[in-house]
Amino acid sequence: MGDQVLIKLCSPTLAGIKTGNLFTVDCDDIELFNHEVRGFNIRLADKGLRMIPIKYWNGHVLIYLYRPSFLKRDFSDKEVCKVLKEKGYSYNNSDLCVAELSKHLRKDSKFPHEIGLFLGYPVKDVVGFMNDSRKGVQYTGFWKVYADKDSALATFDRYKRVTEIYSMAHENGASLEQLTVAG
Repeated sequence: MGDQVLIKLCSPTLAGIKTGNLFTVDCDDIELFNHEVRGFNIRLADKGLRMIPIKYWNGHVLIYLYRPSFLKRDFSDKEVCKVLKEKGYSYNNSDLCVAELSKHLRKDSKFPHEIGLFLGYPVKDVVGFMNDSRKGVQYTGFWKVYADKDSALATFDRYKRVTEIYSMAHENGASLEQLTVAG
């Protein structure tokens, strides 16, 4: 997994405008991959980022790249806590919630819809999706929007722009460390 993959898939999180990203990469050697993850975490820990492989299966790994301080902030919202509590999470401890999410992903065949809360999606949109993923959708972009379409569209535009800017800057020689905002 190279820096270009992270920039392409995670620029909004690297830029400090998104809580986290979830993505899948191929993984033939788990030990080597875990070594790469440790190296990434060493490189960018002082920028406030953490990478966790949360599920391995059939030569693939699902990775969660996030900003723990943002997740803690997001999980301090009462509505977010309510959803997490209903889903059986230790909602008052964001680090424990990440471990519990990983456990849910490994055990359950269904993808846990509350995962949007771990990515910084608006709680009203996550709840809308959980209630009925087809009913009441106002727009589909980085997530399905059920509540504030205008705000979501502005956010989607920021995500697209930062990804374009970061990709171009990296192509022109900027390193991942230079592009990652401390937070």
